[in-house]
Amino acid sequence: MEIRAQRVGVEGAHGPLLRPTSLRVRSGEVAVVSGEPGDGHTALALALSGRMRPTSGTVLLDGRDNPRALRRRVAVVDAPGVSAPDDALDLATVVGEELAYAGARASHRAVATWLAERDATSYARQRVEAVPAELRTRLLVELAARRPGVDAVVLVCPDRHGGDPHDWWQLAVEQADAGRAVVALCGSHAAAQLDMPTARLGAHEQPPPLMVPAAGAGPEPARHRPDDPPAATEAATAEVSSLADAAEDTVVINRLEFP
Repeated sequence: MEIRAQRVGVEGAHGPLLRPTSLRVRSGEVAVVSGEPGDGHTALALALSGRMRPTSGTVLLDGRDNPRALRRRVAVVDAPGVSAPDDALDLATVVGEELAYAGARASHRAVATWLAERDATSYARQRVEAVPAELRTRLLVELAARRPGVDAVVLVCPDRHGGDPHDWWQLAVEQADAGRAVVALCGSHAAAQLDMPTARLGAHEQPPPLMVPAAGAGPEPARHRPDDPPAATEAATAEVSSLADAAEDTVVINRLEFP
């Protein structure tokens, strides 16, 4: 699949939520998009997943304007105030809800087994906000990726939980290696620690995403294709109420995502 954002911008009631941004990512690629707080990480995630109508520009799926298909095929992971789990919930409850949403068994036994297989049993009854950053992100990404029909993952600001950015970067690479298109939105400081070219919120000309070859070969930069326009990302993080006002059809305002 290919997701192409062409000068996508979103206006809110009190100003821009996302300044015109371009970005292109395909199956097996990772695009890291960085920006400062308030630059529009969540707005871009919702636009890329067909859950918000851009005020300007377009988001195309395989060359077509098809927000319904985007909503079905793109999972937005851990977006603050949108798809992030309620911090007051314990990890077992979050896992159970996500397993049920994915159509998997979600009994107490099934949840306990799922957590045990991932060495996370000791955190089962802890509030999700207390779960270590790397583990939290890893579990949420895996749960989102197992939903039926999901071909792309948009990970929103995993660096806000602390930890080493290379941890969530490796998770993104693993998802791309499994054949998914991956967009990881983060802060500028975290992006600098990755020591690699990253796209920017509010920009049009962007470095190419990283193409992940077959398992075991290690990632390498994607090559520009002749028909590729420069990509970019410019935005502004806004209150959830503003995002909801701008959203098309259905915007998730709880942690279980919409179709």
